[in-house]
Amino acid sequence: MELYQLRSFVAVAKQGHLTRAADGLHISQPALSAQIKALEEELGLDLFERRPSGMLLTAAGKRLVTEAERLLSAAHAFRSEARAIKGEVGGVARVGTVSDPEFIRVGEFLSAAVERYPRVEIQLQHEVSGAAFEKVRDGALDASFYYGELSHSSVAGLPLREITYRIVAPAAWERRIADAGWKDIAGEPWILTPPISTHYQLANALFQKHAVGPSKVVEADDEVVVSSLVVSGVGMALMREDLAIEKAAAGEICLWRDVRLTTTLQFLYSREREQDPVIRAMREILTDVWDCRPRKPRGRSGPRRSSTAASRGLPDAPAVLDTAIRE
Repeated sequence: MELYQLRSFVAVAKQGHLTRAADGLHISQPALSAQIKALEEELGLDLFERRPSGMLLTAAGKRLVTEAERLLSAAHAFRSEARAIKGEVGGVARVGTVSDPEFIRVGEFLSAAVERYPRVEIQLQHEVSGAAFEKVRDGALDASFYYGELSHSSVAGLPLREITYRIVAPAAWERRIADAGWKDIAGEPWILTPPISTHYQLANALFQKHAVGPSKVVEADDEVVVSSLVVSGVGMALMREDLAIEKAAAGEICLWRDVRLTTTLQFLYSREREQDPVIRAMREILTDVWDCRPRKPRGRSGPRRSSTAASRGLPDAPAVLDTAIRE
């Protein structure tokens, strides 16, 4: 079994199509097909179902593709360490991003990376916070920015800054919600991100604290869209305090009460790769960009895992949510 065969296997699994995968790998379609066939023969397993519409992973293929990604990641770390021994830090790093680029300082991060480590190629991939965590845990991403507290055996994090959220509503609703209580607020339409996101978990923790739940939910896939929908008059939502104050001052939204929810912006990476030269390089850059030093997470001791978190292998729910709700 060769690494190039595993790389081809993962590429076809991601693309679901031989021709597109071959283009991405810069090899011919017949050569790629031969590599996949040779790997299947060596393993004694069918990894794909060949269909007119493309290549579909079999049950065996689905189980093995994650292991293939981990092996490729380990090989990448091995090569990076060899370069570091020679005095060179180099390689490709797949990094997940969340929120808007300015807020997480992606530009400063990449600028410093190019200057200090020209042999490191950083590939950015925008993610929902919960999905970013899962991909770092499973090896599909080398690292990622992330919202939330963290307490997990295989994923470590570098805390960068605290983030505060406020409850906001369309500007035209200011009188409508001025004297509203929690039950009234829950009866309004709410705009929430997908359940896997930390943004959603923050809102859910807030509702649970006050024994209410939103009666109508509009789902949006990222916070920029959420903000736009609030401004457009669709419903209420949580919004980062810096944006909420700016938009309230511009008359685009209104704030409901002085309720604040806090969480943490972190940079996640696999604990197993903590000493990987590329991971170390990125942590060093971010420590300088954010003027921070690693500190212990604020997770509670002995948190109880929710059934959803446990079944999906997510961090303990109280640690992820570890929010301070101040009224």
